[in-house]
Amino acid sequence: MQIKDIISSLEVLAPLRYAEDFDNVGLITGSPQWEATGVLVCLDALEEVVDEAIGSQCNLILTFHPIVFKGLKQFSGGSYVERSVIKAIKNDIAIFAIHTALDNQFKGVNHMIAEKLGLINRRILIPRIREIQKLVTYVPTEQAGQVRNALFEAGAGSIGNYDQCSFNLEGTGTFQGNEDSDPVVGEKGKLHFEPETRISVTFPSHLKGGITNALFKAHPYEEVAYEITTLENEHQHLGMGMIGDLAKPEEETTFLEHVKKVFKTGCIRHSTLRGKPIRKVAVLGGSGSFAINQAKAGGADIFLSADFKYHDFFQAENQFILADIGHYESEQFTKDLLCDYLREKFPNFAVVLSHTNTNPIKYF
Repeated sequence: MQIKDIISSLEVLAPLRYAEDFDNVGLITGSPQWEATGVLVCLDALEEVVDEAIGSQCNLILTFHPIVFKGLKQFSGGSYVERSVIKAIKNDIAIFAIHTALDNQFKGVNHMIAEKLGLINRRILIPRIREIQKLVTYVPTEQAGQVRNALFEAGAGSIGNYDQCSFNLEGTGTFQGNEDSDPVVGEKGKLHFEPETRISVTFPSHLKGGITNALFKAHPYEEVAYEITTLENEHQHLGMGMIGDLAKPEEETTFLEHVKKVFKTGCIRHSTLRGKPIRKVAVLGGSGSFAINQAKAGGADIFLSADFKYHDFFQAENQFILADIGHYESEQFTKDLLCDYLREKFPNFAVVLSHTNTNPIKYF
C-alpha cells in the first residue's frame, strides 16, 4: 500500500478543500508514491514524535496540527519546526496534516468533545455556507432512472439525514443536430421532439468532479445539457464548533468539575458563574474566541474552548459562561478518532497512537 492510498481514505473522512484558507493541510514532507510501512498518529509532529515514528518503523506521521504553518526561508535547525522537518526528511518520513479539514467535519474534533460530555441534540455551531451545489440536467424519460441512480451512487441527493433526494419534472426537449452530429434519438438535420425528465439534485461541493463524471457516463446523449449552481444554504454537517444539550441539567461547579476530570486539565479559566444550571453546552476545540457571539446567540449556558484572552471574558456579559479548558486538552481525543478510523479502514496495517505528550503548557 502506498501513502497516497491512506491519504485518499483520509480525504473521505475530512476533504482537504474544507480546511480554512489560512491553514496548511495535506502532505508536508514525503511522497505520496512511497510504500507505507506504518502510520503514527499525533497532535503535533515535533522532533520527539519523529523519533517515535522511527522507533515504531512508521514512515507516515498523521498529525492534527501542521508542523509547518508559515513559509520557511531556511532549514538550519534553528527552530523546533526546522529540526522536525529536517529529521523527517533525513529519515524518509512523510508528514500529513489534517487540522481544520477535520475541525469542520460533523464527526470530527468537536464530535469527540461532545461525545466525552454526553451531549445530545447536537448541531454545528457555525455552519458553512456556499458548500452545497445543485445539478440540473435533462434526460430522455426512458433513461431518467439510470441517470438518477448513477448520480445517487456518486454521492448526489444527500440532504441532512436523507439521501437519494431529487426533484423530477416531465417535459419536452427539442434539438436539431448539424451535419457533424451523431444523435442517439432523431435524425441529424431534423428538428426532434423528445419526452424528457428534468432532474435536480444537490451535493456537497467536494464531490463535483465525481458527480459530473457519473453524469457523462450514464447520460445517453452525445451532448449533455446540464447546469451547476452554488446555493446559499447552510451545510448542516459542515462547520466550526458544536452545540448540544446535557441529558440532565447540572449545577455549574459540578459540571466544571466533571469537565476538569474528563479533559485532565490543570485548571479551567472561566468567566463569572451565574448561579444557574447548565443545560445547553457549546464547544470548539482549539482557539475559539472567534465563536463567542455564535455560542451566545445559540443560547448556550456555557462555551468550552481555549486560548481566551483577558478581554474575551468580558464578552460573557453575565449571559453565559466562557470556560477555557486548554488548547491541547480540548483536542487530545482527536488522536483516538483518527486511529479508530484508520484501523477500521486498514485492519491489517500498522496504525500506532503516539504516546508523546506534546502539550507545551504546564501547570504549577
